[in-house]
Amino acid sequence: MAVRTILHYPDKRLRVKAQPVAEVTDEIRKLVEDMAETMYAAPGVGLAAPQIGEAKRIFVIDIAPQDGPSDLRVFINPEIGTKTGTIAWEEGCLSFPGLHEEIVRAATVTVRAQGVDGQWFELTAEELLGVAIQHEYDHLDGLLMIDHVSLLKRRMMDREMRKRAAQDARV
Repeated sequence: MAVRTILHYPDKRLRVKAQPVAEVTDEIRKLVEDMAETMYAAPGVGLAAPQIGEAKRIFVIDIAPQDGPSDLRVFINPEIGTKTGTIAWEEGCLSFPGLHEEIVRAATVTVRAQGVDGQWFELTAEELLGVAIQHEYDHLDGLLMIDHVSLLKRRMMDREMRKRAAQDARV
């Protein structure tokens, strides 16, 4: 297992549409382990493969409290089915460190995906888990939280992240 580097906006790799996983192999299971370790080290509640430069349709989520047991969930080749209602949630993103914005998403979402065993499962989720699934799923299609805010907030977030990227490049 290894902690990978998380890409930060405006890295263009975050906009690449991820490709389906043809088969759940040992290499894919190793990637999932690296993703989980990276997410926990950050720390965060979710991480999509494109956020570490892997254009694969995989994300991991663990919404368990930090002092509680792990509840790692792995989604390979996820497909979002039904979405109902709306909920506003203050979201953060490991690719936008330190920034949080209220985003409106579906209140309840159903997802079908493969686990690390390659078996398909279906899950209906709401609250934080439902929001996290939608957030990470967006990453697989090259969509980011900045795409869900007003034009004014988008400009402010873009300016802040580009300023940070320029400072990081000088270091």
